[in-house]
Amino acid sequence: MENNFSKSTEGVDNPFASQSGAAVRRASFEDLDGGGNSTVSYNDIDLVMDVPVQVTVELGRAKMQIRNLLALTQGSVVELDIIAGEPLEVVVNGCLVAQGEVVIVNDRYGIRLTDIVTPAERLRKINR
Repeated sequence: MENNFSKSTEGVDNPFASQSGAAVRRASFEDLDGGGNSTVSYNDIDLVMDVPVQVTVELGRAKMQIRNLLALTQGSVVELDIIAGEPLEVVVNGCLVAQGEVVIVNDRYGIRLTDIVTPAERLRKINR
């Protein structure tokens, strides 16, 4: 059986070259450690500053049977599981990041942050 592999002049095995004598050389790459000639300087956070995220403030939740859901009409009241005055949760991309209280700013609802969840607390909640 015929061997279709050849060796380059640099001693590197070339499994893709035929016996036609194709030369193979090692690829060379610049170091990625920041020692290059780059004149642009970025902080790590600058790379993600324009990435959009979904911010949600959850007022509360309710469970009900479908018959009760279908019986809702205009003016019906749905009781939520949160007690009046309790802090609301601020969630960013599904991750709890803060708690706060409802405020009104220029005829719009807002939230005043009263507690920021530390990264350690976030990790502890994820690992539960």
